[in-house]
This record gives sequence, structure tokens and C-alpha cells, in this order.
Amino acid sequence: MGSYVPNTKSEQQEMLREIGLGSFDEMFSQIPQEVRFTAGLNLPDGMGEQGVYRKMEEISGKNTVFRHIFRGAGAYNHYIPAIVDSVASKEEFVTAYTPYQAEISQGILQTIFEYQTMICELTGMDAANASVYDGATAAAEAAAMCRDRKRSTVYISKAANPQVIQVIKTYCFGSGAPVVMVPQKDGTTDLEALERMLAQDGQAACVYIQQPNYYGLLEAGEKLEAIIHGAGAKFIMGCNPMALAVLKTPGEYGADIAVGDGQPLGMPLAFGGPYLGFMAAKSDMMRKLPGRIVGETKDSRGERAFVLTLQAREQHIRREKASSNICSNQALCALRAGVYMTAMGAEGMAEAAGQCIAKARYFRDKLREAGLVPKYDGEFFNEFVTRGPLAAEGTASEEALEDASSAEAAGAQAAAGSRILKALEAEGILGGLPLGNGEILWCVTEMNTKEEMDQAAAVVRREVKGI
Repeated sequence: MGSYVPNTKSEQQEMLREIGLGSFDEMFSQIPQEVRFTAGLNLPDGMGEQGVYRKMEEISGKNTVFRHIFRGAGAYNHYIPAIVDSVASKEEFVTAYTPYQAEISQGILQTIFEYQTMICELTGMDAANASVYDGATAAAEAAAMCRDRKRSTVYISKAANPQVIQVIKTYCFGSGAPVVMVPQKDGTTDLEALERMLAQDGQAACVYIQQPNYYGLLEAGEKLEAIIHGAGAKFIMGCNPMALAVLKTPGEYGADIAVGDGQPLGMPLAFGGPYLGFMAAKSDMMRKLPGRIVGETKDSRGERAFVLTLQAREQHIRREKASSNICSNQALCALRAGVYMTAMGAEGMAEAAGQCIAKARYFRDKLREAGLVPKYDGEFFNEFVTRGPLAAEGTASEEALEDASSAEAAGAQAAAGSRILKALEAEGILGGLPLGNGEILWCVTEMNTKEEMDQAAAVVRREVKGI
């Protein structure tokens, strides 16, 4: 701290005496010695600006930048209009951290208000917040919103994103809330199993379902709503915001809370972040929303103005009793999302989503011709799972893959899948996400052209069939 705050050694000692301590080490006396880092940092000597620039270029040269991307699984390669960077890079937005003195931060408040309004329109919900870190955090915070003294058990579909599942489990572990996993059947949530499990448990607080789910498939939203609400639990729906431009909204499905990652809304892949979690809820859940809610009003002159309507103040003051762990502000990412949705408009987002759907089906068919068999038959948005490949000799069939249950066969399938992905990488193509046993989760967006889909399929065909 002394390296950044301009104070002298004597001033530091005076501050220590004021709080009743004799040294900085005493400030950390409650941290066990065995977990402290005492070896010292092995840092290189400092260098000049030119040297640092050259070093950073050398390090960045080790990165592999793919020209064509067929991988999603939670982070998606979408086109970002130039205006998003132009507006979001203005210094008045970049440097404005958070509206602590809210009413004089009218510009920041308006950007948050417009963002929340558009999220409500996109999800069909009554209220939305700002400042959630990412989609996984939003899902975990939503589960915390639903728990009370009588109902504490959180149910999660196994067809949801594994990273989201892990974050929800981590949050629940910290609060002592039980977590129950709902099995999947044919790639979607097992409705019969869910109904049976909820009927046997009168303590279900909520059920988290992802739509589309991790495998790209569409869940039976109406049936899920009937089962979940019939058991007295809350319905949390995780969403891909791009898919919401053409699919039914969580509000239309009857969900209580809609959450998801706002990354597709104008945020580049950027090595995994920073991203933005969005949360929206029905009006009866509004006061449980963590973070900030900005509202519109009129000032003393009768002109349009914005205020910080709701904020969970215990996050800042009564931290030991806080129900939320949201502290840092994601308003800049929310601004990007707001500018993106404004620039694209409802028609633009629907067009992009429609291209995702059409191109994903084209690519799935091309991969089938190349020897990779779709694992599931259900409706999907822009992601799908393949298995295989079929044997190069042409003697195998789709039915034969069902019988490949031995460890030897599974190992052969996994090795074949790995070879396919490496062959794609050699051509500058990032293939789908390997799921194990030769299964691959592919993703197609509006950014993928017919030519590059044909090229990727040709590489797969060469690896599978040798032609």
C-alpha cells in the first residue's frame, strides 16, 4: 500500500499506532502462518518503456489467434458494431467507476437505466439490475434470492453449463444450502425425474434450467414451469441473450428469474473477460435483486432525471449479514451491452439469431456428411453435439456407435476426436469443445461463412474418411 499512497514511514507508523498496532504484520495476525507467502517474489529487474513494449510483444506472439471459430459453450464470437467501441471508450464512461453520489452521475445512471429497460424487454421480466460479474455469478445470486427459512434446497439440471453449476455449488456451500442435481435424458432435463424428486422434497427453493442448455438443445419450458411451480419452488431460467431475440422469453415461459451472461451483447471473447451477468425478475422478486436498480423520475424543474431507486446497502455496510456478494461495478460492460442492443435493434438481433440457427443446421449436415453423427435429435439454437467419427472404411454405422461402450472403443473415439481438432487448428480453425469419448460441442454464429464451414467440414472429412 505504501508504494501507491504518498505517505512517509513516520505517517505509516502513526496510522498503525492510531489503530492499536505496532507493525503491518500484526494486521494479518489472524491469517495462519502456514498459508502466508514468505519466500519473496522472483521478479525481474525493471526496464524502460521500449524494453517493456518489446517484451510484451514477444509474450503476446505466443498466443494463437484463430481466424475461424466454431466453439461456444458460454462465450460466443458475434459481430460487434464499431459504434460499441466508439461510445464505450469515451473517457467519461471509462473513468466513471460507480455512482456512489448517484444523483450527480446522471449520465451513468441513464446508461444503466436504458440497459435495465432493454434487458426487461429481452427477457419479458418486470425489473432488472446491474453490476453482476458474469452469467455464472448471476445464476448463483438468483439461487440465493429464492432461499428462505422453510425452503433452502437448490435443484440444478445436469444439462446446464458445468461452470455455472460449479459456481452455484460454491455459493451454496458457503451458505450451507443443499444442492441436488437433476438428471438429463437425451440431452435435456429429465422431466419425470424432476417431478418425482420435487414431490419427495418439500424444501425445494428453486430449480435452475438453462435455455438453450449446455448441449444447445431447447428445454420444454412450459412443462418445466408446471412441474416447478406445482411443487412450490421458484423457476430460474438461464438464457443466451442472442437466442432471446427469436425464442420465447423467460417471462412467457413463466420463469420467476431470468439470468445469463451478457457477453454476446457487444463484448469480445477477450480471453474470458471481463463479461457481464444480467439478472431480471418478476415484480414480486424485485426487492431481492442484488446490485443496483436505477429508476426514472422528474427533477425540481419537471425535467427527466434518474435516481438510484434500490440498492442492497448491506453489501457495503453490514457485510457479515449480506445476502449478496456483488461489490465491484460492471457498469462499463452494461454500457457496451446497451449500446450494442441499441445499434442492432430488435430486427438486427433477430437477423443475427436467425443466421445462427440456419448456419448451425447447415454445418451440422456438412459434418454428418463428413462422418460425424449428431448425438441428439432435439431442436437446438446454434450449438450441437456430434459423436463418432464413423470408421474410415465405411463399415460402421450410426447404430454401431451406440454399441461402442467398451473402454477401448471409447478411447479410440476420443483419440479420433482429438486428431480432428488438431487438424482444424493446423488450418487456423478453432473446432468445437471436446466433451470426451469423441463427442464434440460445436457452435456456429453469424460470423461463420459458408466457405469456412465448407473448409472445416472438408478437414473433418479428410481426417475421418481419408478423402
